[in-house]
Amino acid sequence: MSMAKLEAADVCMEYYQPRTGKRMLAVDRFCLSVDEGEFVSILGPSGCGKSTFIKIVDGLISATAGELRLDGKKITGPGRDRSMVFQDSSLFPWFTVIRNVAYGLECQGLSGKEAAKQSQPFIDLVGLTGFEHHYPYELSGGMQQRVNLARALAVNPQLLLMDEPFAALDAQTREVMQHELLNIWQQTRKMVLFITHQIDEAIYLSDRVIVMSARPGRLMADIKIDIPRPRHLWVKRDPKFLEYTDQIWHLIESQVKRTMAADQVVASRD
Repeated sequence: MSMAKLEAADVCMEYYQPRTGKRMLAVDRFCLSVDEGEFVSILGPSGCGKSTFIKIVDGLISATAGELRLDGKKITGPGRDRSMVFQDSSLFPWFTVIRNVAYGLECQGLSGKEAAKQSQPFIDLVGLTGFEHHYPYELSGGMQQRVNLARALAVNPQLLLMDEPFAALDAQTREVMQHELLNIWQQTRKMVLFITHQIDEAIYLSDRVIVMSARPGRLMADIKIDIPRPRHLWVKRDPKFLEYTDQIWHLIESQVKRTMAADQVVASRD
């Protein structure tokens, strides 16, 4: 068995709320390990700390307690070993596709010409050959997210972080992008940590699905998805797939009800 490449041990995140003068615990003693080449998704009710955790992994914010290590090295801030794909494509509107993809490489010191040369294989990989000199406004939402993914892959990270990257897409485009992402992952075999609200998306993409509790986010379940790869979209109708869907939904439903009950108690006090 391979050693865990990403290790999170008892990670906590607490925020101070100036209006109330109180502190809010968003993530509580969260533990997770991800092996090299694994695709792991994190699910949980709204506000459970999924996006907070992935930002901690990326080094955008610092945990108030606990420790994170990637390949044995402590994570203390952003680094070249990680790339983030956000929900919004976050492309520079004044750059062409090739310039957007090459941007990270240019930031690392490569010349524009060399960065473009190294970026081309990733544009080909995400299926945008021929669109190198188009601007973002000339692309569909799905194509913009492909550019975003190519940009993240071009810097050759150890860990690819994806925070609800398909949430803004229509249902049909989202399904196509899920299938395309799997094809790309199977070619690159990057370690992926993927945040989503969609249960079927998490099951379809992942080797394991992590379920977080309602705030403060804790580890509720670590579910191994025993569905053979390569996977096609029709697998979502398979009885085994539906069993996983029911299992995970029951876990999340209990937390959603818990959150609603707590909110009603708070509202009654106001």
